Amino acid sequence: MAGVGGTGEFTRLEDFIRLSKQGKDVQITIDLRKLTIKQKVHPQETEESTGEIDSYLLVGDYNCRAGGQAWKIAKVYVMGSMEESLDTVNMNRNIANDRLKMDYRRLKDARIKIEEQFF
Repeated sequence: MAGVGGTGEFTRLEDFIRLSKQGKDVQITIDLRKLTIKQKVHPQETEESTGEIDSYLLVGDYNCRAGGQAWKIAKVYVMGSMEESLDTVNMNRNIANDRLKMDYRRLKDARIKIEEQFF
């Protein structure tokens, strides 16, 4: 995960969880997105291969505020190929949502309120 803004010292969700457990006021919202990318692969020996496959990332963009400063943290929840079967796509979505639920639980345990969203 990468953080932008603020002093740069908060780059992971864990940083904000720790801050909240220390009694600081932390506010977090999340935006979910599907990012399409080209994944480099070893080119095949045929002329048809481009050496790339169309892939996607399911990403959660966390907007975090603490101490009058704001940070944005992007977290990838799953990666998949655009060529996958519908069953595999659904399985990947379920995996991403399960991982989101774990993070929501961690935030809730740290007394950070967040409106839960799912892919």
